[in-house]
Amino acid sequence: MTIPPIKALLFMKGHSERVPGKNLRPLCGRPLFHWILKSLAACQYIQEIIINTDSEQIARGAQDHFNVTIHMRPEYLLNIHSNEAYQLMAYDLEHTDGEYFLQSHSTNPLLRTATIDRAIETFFEQSEYDSLFSVTPIQKRFFKEDGTAINHDPNHLIKTQHLPKLLEEDSCIYLFSRRVFFERENRIGYHPLLFPMDKFESVDIDEEYDFFLAEAMMNHRQQQEG
Repeated sequence: MTIPPIKALLFMKGHSERVPGKNLRPLCGRPLFHWILKSLAACQYIQEIIINTDSEQIARGAQDHFNVTIHMRPEYLLNIHSNEAYQLMAYDLEHTDGEYFLQSHSTNPLLRTATIDRAIETFFEQSEYDSLFSVTPIQKRFFKEDGTAINHDPNHLIKTQHLPKLLEEDSCIYLFSRRVFFERENRIGYHPLLFPMDKFESVDIDEEYDFFLAEAMMNHRQQQEG
């Protein structure tokens, strides 16, 4: 199996509304964004890490501790109200070379290097799928707003572990080619491979509660690892 060089993409803002200043906020003694950079930097298949940011502080903090390329966000990308992810990644791809890219988020601090490497290997071991994104299996009872059951029969209850799994797009890993990205105008291709992840790693910090949860889980991990 031959795996071509892959460039990792991260975009980070200095300001965030729901969790103020989350990218620079300490999590277990390090700025939040350091954790995903630490995992990406150790990946055997990642050739370069590109950070797209509007924050000089994030740019300096990343360059002081990691080997990264910084794309300071141009003015026309500072206030995007639609299709933000595509526009930011399109800018990054237009300002670098290479054919394959892996996009993740600073808000996924528990994502491990081994999982990223495994996702890359899984994708390049096959030829059927044109892209990959990570998902977290969920086995709970879900309903629509009108009370209609989605994945179970309320009149015949079974244990949740026996329910059919629903797969949540967890925003941890997206792997795609330059060609598919610009053809589809999307990081998910025509025929994507869904890559299941352990929910321990897939915590995504969107709300204040998520930050506390991620910190507790990271503390537990560090204690387990000694």
